[in-house]
Amino acid sequence: MRKRFEPQRRLGSTPISEVEIPEKSRDELAPILRALQYIFVTEELREEVFRVLEAKVKCGKKETGRNGMELWQIMVIGVVRLGLDADYDRLEDMVNHHSLIRQIMGVDAVFGRGKKYSLQSIRDNVRLLDEETLGKINDVVVKAGQRLAKNGREEKLRIKTDTYSF
Repeated sequence: MRKRFEPQRRLGSTPISEVEIPEKSRDELAPILRALQYIFVTEELREEVFRVLEAKVKCGKKETGRNGMELWQIMVIGVVRLGLDADYDRLEDMVNHHSLIRQIMGVDAVFGRGKKYSLQSIRDNVRLLDEETLGKINDVVVKAGQRLAKNGREEKLRIKTDTYSF
């Protein structure tokens, strides 16, 4: 049985919308986490992404049984893996020890140890996201980005160019 995400925050956890991601970081992880945070806090976009995830991950599965990894956590881990081109060993270390990733996943814990993920659990869950599913999620996110860019631009671009030839 998989949930989209746990709406009831854990004691001592930071809400995903309030996670402070460094603006001036030159590391490639910061923009990935900022994009994930935007997806999560934008309800319409989040719903579309979860529909795609549910169609793939929950398809044909019973609604009973033990709790599996949340869909949001699967997506965060999968996106981080692809964005950083990380192998599963590095991914396991980052998921269990990198505080910003854990905060975006919604599993950080100020009090106590917090949840840890085994290498096999990470492998099994991330492999549920195939190329087709990631392509559909990408399409949803790109369309949202285009709408966002269109809203910020009230008039058409007027560009002048000069050509230079050798």
